[in-house]
Amino acid sequence: MADQARVLDRAIGKAAVTRSVFVAPGALAALPEGARDFKGKPLLVIADDTTMDVAGRQAASVLSGAGFAVAEPIVLHEKPRVKPHAATARDIAAAIRERGAVPVSVGSGVINDLTKYAAEVAGVPYLCVATAASMDGYAASGAALLDDGFKRTLGCAPPVTVVADLDIVAQAPRRMAGWGYGDLAGKIVAGADWKLADALGEETVNPEPFAMVQDNVREWLSRPGAVAAGDPDATGDLVNGLLVAGFAMQAHGNSRPASGAEHLISHVWEMERLTFQGEPAAHGACVGIGTVALLALYEWFLAQDITSETVRAASGASSPERIEAEIAAGFPEGHLADSARVEMAVKTANAGRRAERLAILVERWPALREDLRGTCVPADTMEAWLRQAGAPAHPNDLGVPLAKLAADYRRARLIRRRYTILDLLDDLGWLDRGIAALFAQDGFWGRRSGAETRHTASA
Repeated sequence: MADQARVLDRAIGKAAVTRSVFVAPGALAALPEGARDFKGKPLLVIADDTTMDVAGRQAASVLSGAGFAVAEPIVLHEKPRVKPHAATARDIAAAIRERGAVPVSVGSGVINDLTKYAAEVAGVPYLCVATAASMDGYAASGAALLDDGFKRTLGCAPPVTVVADLDIVAQAPRRMAGWGYGDLAGKIVAGADWKLADALGEETVNPEPFAMVQDNVREWLSRPGAVAAGDPDATGDLVNGLLVAGFAMQAHGNSRPASGAEHLISHVWEMERLTFQGEPAAHGACVGIGTVALLALYEWFLAQDITSETVRAASGASSPERIEAEIAAGFPEGHLADSARVEMAVKTANAGRRAERLAILVERWPALREDLRGTCVPADTMEAWLRQAGAPAHPNDLGVPLAKLAADYRRARLIRRRYTILDLLDDLGWLDRGIAALFAQDGFWGRRSGAETRHTASA
């Protein structure tokens, strides 16, 4: 854990906004130190029913005992879990302004994102108390929220202080650590997608944020069984990894260091309000399955021969007419479809580079293929790691039929302008071919379509 603590310390040094981070058993006692610049303002705890009981009252007591003014908390009562609606954050922002307060998020993904965006709208900084090792957004710039039903990463500043008391984190349901493990697993695909975009001239790799994640992600994923068992050191390393990923996003200014096509699968499901066993499917659960799905697609792609002849024989990218038909068929008419059109308009405007991208691909293919193979993990291996960590690993684990996943590979690329493996395969005219290969009887998902057992971990 000491080595990973040093990685975290170095990452904090690169942070643009966050000044202090406390990760340790009993770390909640350090919250007043992290709030020292706000002694003259009321501090406003924002939590849900569960996190208020787990840590919210204790956080308020610690702050009050240190001489801080503590406002009446905002406790969100939505069941079974609070939903990530931007409108809720705007309501919280109005309360923050009315009270002249500095907010303190006490919770995990949704509570943190709501508070982060509310603080941005209110024009104030905020502090974060993490209650579970469930996702990587604690220290990240931006908040992933549903805005008129469309999942967006809304621009906003990260917290000035993060406190992760491992005694509190250890009390969280073990499935939440599995979600965090799934979110970290996605960094494998994110790294491959960024390398691909860089090689083809679409988005240059930013070396320091890239290295913060990619130099450490395999270490973070190396003890899935210990994560599932609640091992303290493994839990601490998981928290550190999630925070470092957030700091990489903070240093880069957006989510590219930690998010690729695997997150697009997740966002499609979250926009559809996917539920499992009566609860909204957790972000990290969706990301973990999306990671397996994209690693399987990468395996198929990296097995192909790419030459000038194969590129000339390719059927070509989707036409604007097909893209519009896909959007109309894939999303309800209105804000969702209009937002997808805005995102795809950016890609369509860049379609003139397609020939250049494919020429670069042919020229660099042997070296690029080996580089990507070194970045990726076999899909079978990742599926096994997720299961060992107690995380969902197969679409059935969230009640998603394989036929739906097959369609969602195509839909996923429609919701973000970010260039990923999905866009390259569309450039080649190979996306349908690759998807079909995965779902053929001897393909990755085809081999799992019959005897695959439902995982016991809940989403």
